[in-house]
Amino acid sequence: MEIASICQIKKELQNLPPEELNEIILRLAKYKKENKELLSYLLFDAWNENEYIRQAKEEIDLEFRSLNRSSFYLAKKTIRKVLRTTKKYIRFSGKKETEVELLMHFCKKLKNSKLNYKSSRVIFNLYINQVKRIEKVISMMHEDLQYDYREALEAL
Repeated sequence: MEIASICQIKKELQNLPPEELNEIILRLAKYKKENKELLSYLLFDAWNENEYIRQAKEEIDLEFRSLNRSSFYLAKKTIRKVLRTTKKYIRFSGKKETEVELLMHFCKKLKNSKLNYKSSRVIFNLYINQVKRIEKVISMMHEDLQYDYREALEAL
């Protein structure tokens, strides 16, 4: 069975009546947690991006509080989990400002975690890659925003 392209799906969705469209969306939301989370963002959080960022930062803070410092292996697993969660929030939003804000928050929390992340090559590379990603996204933004975010990035 061949999977339809996004363009084909878009054209087909435009031809559907609202009732059928509603059923399809609900059916999609039933099968994957991530689909439900994205739908929830689009319906309830997309109109207030600042509140969405605040809630995402709270979630990141909460996950960093559960960081297991007894074993570096377990800490590394938790940090990767937090980064996956951060990237999920970024993917849902799709906005450059949100991406920069959340990645900067992640890097600050990692830096302030009292974990010697520089001693682990894996964690240190993870941190450096996120800083590079922040720099790349900032370079694609408006000049005024670039200036503000670059100042914040220097602190990292």
